[in-house]
Amino acid sequence: MSEGRSPLLDRLQAIEEEGLAALREATDLDDLEAERVRYLGRSGAVADILGRIGSIPAEERRPVGQRGNAVKRLLEGAYEARAGELRREERARAVDDEDLTLPGRRAWPGGSHPVTVIIDEICDIFAELGFTRVTGPEVETEWYNFTALNIPLDHPAADVHDTFYVEDGVVLRTHTSPVQARTMQAYQPPVRVVVPGTCYRRESIDASHAAVFDQIEGLAVDEGVDFVEFRAAIEYFVHRFFGPDTATRFRPDFFPFTEPSAQVEVSCTICGGGGCPTCKGTGWIEIMGSGMVDPAVFEAVGYDPERYTGYAFGMGPGRMALLRHRIPDLRLLHEGDVRFLRQFAGA
Repeated sequence: MSEGRSPLLDRLQAIEEEGLAALREATDLDDLEAERVRYLGRSGAVADILGRIGSIPAEERRPVGQRGNAVKRLLEGAYEARAGELRREERARAVDDEDLTLPGRRAWPGGSHPVTVIIDEICDIFAELGFTRVTGPEVETEWYNFTALNIPLDHPAADVHDTFYVEDGVVLRTHTSPVQARTMQAYQPPVRVVVPGTCYRRESIDASHAAVFDQIEGLAVDEGVDFVEFRAAIEYFVHRFFGPDTATRFRPDFFPFTEPSAQVEVSCTICGGGGCPTCKGTGWIEIMGSGMVDPAVFEAVGYDPERYTGYAFGMGPGRMALLRHRIPDLRLLHEGDVRFLRQFAGA
């Protein structure tokens, strides 16, 4: 155990491993419920660890609390998944036990959309780093959507030809960044959030663009947050999502609400960085825009830019789904063709 590391973190690791195994091995709903109570109940293993936080040194409380909540969410997800499997098995057995005169067609039980699966996975990975999942309104004022994020109203992004205006001063949000501004107005640092949601832009619909699309943005603000921490967080995400052998690079770019700004690219998942049509022969694929939060954004929401620093990033889970499943056209994800979507039901 490293110096300053709480032994409760090791216990949480053991609880995660034991709990996941126990939930997956449950043979019926009664057995599953018993394991849920054992690990997630009011007197369960996770609650026991979280209940000890007040008695440990102050510097250990935050990492223990974050890790405990992450383990709790992970086990809750495993419980729900196994419960769904067991219920489907019970229904299947009930049908098999009946003597039906007319053969019926077993209904497809359905499944999560591949983009929804990607959104949940991305949020779960950042939860491991202490990020909380938050949401916000899809109809926004110009101030939250543009001005608070250092985007002037004469910027092309605010032009009526690029944005769906509901009425004067009110738009369908063009990104999920307004939720970052709302979060900073509501809470003082430290702040770490991921913001998934639907966005709207007047785009021409083609193989890689849509007028209605999903986006995930992230924000981390605290004293002493620097580019080194930012890069480490992004590389952790890339290795968890794409695999430990995936390379990452940051290329300078410009975004109004970050300075400095960077495009994050990963080694091509198709050719492994050798060059192919997917990566246009470069060996790299862009996955997100990012950067250190511009001090003007902090001033707009009432944070002291001399005291706090932070980083922000944004990515399209639809694009991430294309990379994960090697899908050639974004439109395939949104046409509602069950024949296409059912192949990802277990993804």
